Amino acid sequence: MFQLIGNPASPFVRKVRVLVHEAGLEGEIEEVTVTTSPIAPAGEVTSAHALRKIPALIRPEGCTLYDSRVITRFLDAHSGAGLYPQSHLWETLTLEATGDGIMEAAVLMVYEGRFRPEDKQDHGWLDAQWGKVENALDALTARWMSHLAGPLDAGVIAIGCALGYLDFRHPAREWRKGRDGLDDWYAVFSERPAMQATRPV
Repeated sequence: MFQLIGNPASPFVRKVRVLVHEAGLEGEIEEVTVTTSPIAPAGEVTSAHALRKIPALIRPEGCTLYDSRVITRFLDAHSGAGLYPQSHLWETLTLEATGDGIMEAAVLMVYEGRFRPEDKQDHGWLDAQWGKVENALDALTARWMSHLAGPLDAGVIAIGCALGYLDFRHPAREWRKGRDGLDDWYAVFSERPAMQATRPV
């Protein structure tokens, strides 16, 4: 039995959880939910992850794994689900990196609002983070729609979780404006059982 250390509100944890469902590994994963932050990391996180982040995957044999891309790659290999297909591995990894980059920028925006006093928040920096998100969304719309519409892989999962996080934490930013194709794709993808089962509340 593997232990997944995380919190359902984290988009990186959600990405792992979606892959767990898509790969049929629910019976092999014990989810350990923690309340943690960059300023006050939970003890379980400090013990499991050298950088005090989530997610982390504790294995009964071997080192604890961390960074969501390492964990998803391991679980895919363990399950044989084929979510990192050799036929287009580099495209899958690049798309996954794009999704992770959107998540990272969006999470940093949340941290700026949550952990800095209001009079010290840098709105120019917040706008710059959102600029990264918008540039990535435009790139998806221009170059990646055919991949998103193809067979499920880890990159597709990452984009789905990234868009879900934008809805969850940044709805006022209205990422859908001018991106009807991406909006339509996400409307369908978000109905997958794995996405519904891992929806943050």
